[in-house]
Amino acid sequence: MKPSTELFDLIKSLSKSEKRFFKLHSALQSGDKNYLRIFDAIDKQKSYEEEALKKLFAKETFIKHLPSEKNHLYKLILKSLRAYHSESSVSGILKQEIKNIEILYQKALYEECNKLLHRAKRIARENERFYYWFELLNWEKMLLEEAYESGEFTKDLDALIEEERDVIEKLRNLAAYHILYSKINYVFRSGGYVRTDEEHAMVEEISEHPLIKGKNTALSRRAATICFYTQGFCQWAKRDWKTSLEKFLRVKQILEDNPLIKTDLPKRYIRTLHYIINAEIELRDLESAKRNIAIMRTLPGEPGFLGINIEAQVFVASYLSELRLLDRAGEHTKAVALSDDIIAGMERLGPRLQKENEVEFYFGLALANFGAGKQNKALFWLNKVLNDNEQTLRQDIFTYARLFNLVVHYELANYDLLEYIVRSTQRFLSKHHRAHQVENLLIESIKKLARITEPSAKRDLFKSLHQQLVTLVKDPNESLVLKYFDVVAWASSHVEGIPFSEVVRKQGNAA
Repeated sequence: MKPSTELFDLIKSLSKSEKRFFKLHSALQSGDKNYLRIFDAIDKQKSYEEEALKKLFAKETFIKHLPSEKNHLYKLILKSLRAYHSESSVSGILKQEIKNIEILYQKALYEECNKLLHRAKRIARENERFYYWFELLNWEKMLLEEAYESGEFTKDLDALIEEERDVIEKLRNLAAYHILYSKINYVFRSGGYVRTDEEHAMVEEISEHPLIKGKNTALSRRAATICFYTQGFCQWAKRDWKTSLEKFLRVKQILEDNPLIKTDLPKRYIRTLHYIINAEIELRDLESAKRNIAIMRTLPGEPGFLGINIEAQVFVASYLSELRLLDRAGEHTKAVALSDDIIAGMERLGPRLQKENEVEFYFGLALANFGAGKQNKALFWLNKVLNDNEQTLRQDIFTYARLFNLVVHYELANYDLLEYIVRSTQRFLSKHHRAHQVENLLIESIKKLARITEPSAKRDLFKSLHQQLVTLVKDPNESLVLKYFDVVAWASSHVEGIPFSEVVRKQGNAA
């Protein structure tokens, strides 16, 4: 059985300051510290090699119990991290305060317990941490019982019960919004943009939900951010970029007006900014999109925006946005210039990079190289998408990658291979029920183009293809292909006899 890499992954995820704290924390412990030697040995490895550890410590008794030593070290690192991060987040502070309240209560130090409780309640209330607030109310009821037994009747039990009801209602309200968000998020994570009748019906059901459609239905600022975020998603699904942008801007404004909640929800802020940028790209407000990409990249290191997960999210969101922006601007050579930074970032993140993001980067790099005239390199990145066996995630990308694959092979003059690829693509589209008029037209046209040798006949066919595409993409469902690859610009480039990037730039200037 292959040795687990969990300990290696945890050690490699530590920052320099976290490692230093662990060493200092360990220095306070008595007894043998063989775990520190294992820690240092693993920290020096570039990839986990258990046999190398066994060889290094072959003469040591503890190596006979390496699995238990590793488990012990893993727990010690987590214990150290809990101490290191105990006050770096609101949840960490509240957990610590509740533990302190429990300790003081057990020691019958009720007055001191009350002081801590009211301070913790204030933190929970200001940050809308309703779960902790509810737990603190339970402690307050216990302290109230102790006060009654001591003959103190200064506190109002009815007021406490009413406060508890209010917190429970806000908890239910927030949970209901989370469910709605999860539903709309599932639609996007599985298929990308909404296209089928079933997907449209699901989005419509969510957008018509009383909590989403109604006014003043969110009982907290946290719930309001999810409400507007979900509204933004629903409008995104309908390709109403203007309204979608307005909704996401509302989320951004709420978070910025409430810095305590913003620092407690850093990922929501980054995701919101990501959708704002992409809405601006769709609306051709590229300068605003550029400014927001720059702002996003300044976030890591700010209060609340710490840790490798935030760095990863900012890297993914900002570079995917920049690739998309440059593709829409027809600046494909500039997009290709990002390749080294993107590849280095992907390697640095390793397993922390989500599969969806990995596929998006490969597809984005394929588009960049295609636009820059580097067709072989485009095929290299495209094959990384096509060779993936993912069956449920982002089927939209896998679908359009197959269509884009036909275009790339045509540009490479792989005409003999195209006949086989066309059949394979048709089978895939039929199996996944994703073939629409644009897809069928493109497939049939490429099949014919591969058989024609006369340049004038090719150009006539491209003219016909271009005219039909221009008509078809007036339908919002048919125009969806343009979000992945601008087939209209590609056909136009062959009609006009100019590079693809130049056509995209001309279209952008005319918009």
